[in-house]
Amino acid sequence: MVSPTDERTTSPPTGSPPTGSPPTGSPPAGDALQVLRRVFGYDAFRGFQQEVVEHVVAGGDALVLMPTGGGKSLCYQIPALVRDGVAIVVSPLIALMQDQVDALTAVGVRAGFLNSTQDPAQRRRVEAAYLAGELDLLYLAPEGLAVRSTLGLLERGRIALFAIDEAHCVSQWGHDFRPDYLNLSMLHERWPDVPRIALTATATRATRTEIATRLRLTEARHYVASFDRPNIQYRIVPKREPRRQLLSLLRDEHPGDAGIVYCLSRASVEKTAEFLVANGISALPYHAGLDASTRAANQQRFLREDGLVMVATIAFGMGIDKPDVRFVAHLDLPKSVEGYYQETGRAGRDGLPSTAWLAYGLQDVVQQRKMIETSEGDLAHRRNLAAHLDAMLALCETVRCRRAQLLEYFGETGVADCGNCDTCLEPPESWDGTVAAQKLLSTVYRLDRERNQRFGAGHSIDILLGKHTDKIDQHGHDALSTFGIGTELREAEWRGVVRQLLAEGLLA
Repeated sequence: MVSPTDERTTSPPTGSPPTGSPPTGSPPAGDALQVLRRVFGYDAFRGFQQEVVEHVVAGGDALVLMPTGGGKSLCYQIPALVRDGVAIVVSPLIALMQDQVDALTAVGVRAGFLNSTQDPAQRRRVEAAYLAGELDLLYLAPEGLAVRSTLGLLERGRIALFAIDEAHCVSQWGHDFRPDYLNLSMLHERWPDVPRIALTATATRATRTEIATRLRLTEARHYVASFDRPNIQYRIVPKREPRRQLLSLLRDEHPGDAGIVYCLSRASVEKTAEFLVANGISALPYHAGLDASTRAANQQRFLREDGLVMVATIAFGMGIDKPDVRFVAHLDLPKSVEGYYQETGRAGRDGLPSTAWLAYGLQDVVQQRKMIETSEGDLAHRRNLAAHLDAMLALCETVRCRRAQLLEYFGETGVADCGNCDTCLEPPESWDGTVAAQKLLSTVYRLDRERNQRFGAGHSIDILLGKHTDKIDQHGHDALSTFGIGTELREAEWRGVVRQLLAEGLLA
């Protein structure tokens, strides 16, 4: 049996090849290459696609991490065509199921879907096709598998495999969390002999472990590709007038290009879209406050028309198959590195040069901290959110190669400077902060060790600045030896020191 820590990787390596013999008794792997050529028109597999396909065809479970545009879908679509029965694809993308099915049908694959957008007659036709074995793939939302009648339907047919797409939705690291994904562990219980493949473009080692545990894929082989997208240029700029800065980016570097602009709030989406249109940029809004028909219409226009800019909340984009998105811009700070990587990965799926641009300011940090403090969940959950935000801040504040830091977050170490991010192209100015770092770390140490107390960065900065706040006076922190020894820097500069120490891993 293959252990959950065994992985197949592309360069740079993040683990050792899996051991053990693959399952036996399924169609020969040569069929997979024939399907790839005959149905999809490709001469050869890329990366470790063939290894994944052969493993699943042979009946094995797999957890696949591959960047956006890397060809994840083929890893379950080809086994679906080689194995007997119907592949059940669990996807959170109800709005895109029709597009996915249409794309497969266009190349001769028998595909269908069941979701809440269908009327009873449409559902009956798809159900009948499934029971008659007239489908190769059937797409379902995770919520659909919570319905008893749907489970009853599946049990009456022959299932080739289960594919769990966007598997990071089972993890609570970010905005894509879907509670119904937690119920998918029952697939192994009900159909223990049916292979399962979980796929995502974004997961750290800890998130991979969480996915495997929650989906009961602890014995699955892990296939982990490099997270590097060398055609994407990562740039983070100080936020001044973000809409004006965005307009300059579009006019100077991406005139007439398709792109996505992410905003934190619905109001900001509407205002930004109106601003762009008023300045001659073809733009559309997308957020959960719009009615479903408007969202669907805007999404279809973006997919089918050239040169449109979609201004959206993070509700938009997962599963969007538009290869020529030339830029992804953020006007607000993402909540996590995973979310940032997932969203920027929607640029340049065709491999051509593209831009990931973020305008970032201190107010973003304040806003995100307030959201964390008022969020639902226990203290551990809020600490987890804060840790993700700290990592995002570290990426914003780094003076190193931004791509190298991003890749290190996902476990790829020893990456050389890329020469194609903002910190490589225009290295930021830096100053010797050794003494400032010593003062700040000394303050944190004394609070934590001498008094067994933990406070936020703002409290430590207040101590260094010698402020008599209610909290400092209440706890007697004006008696600390570091009280008032940091007046040579302003509060904003001390916050920069904090962020740099976070970026270097000297503060957690």
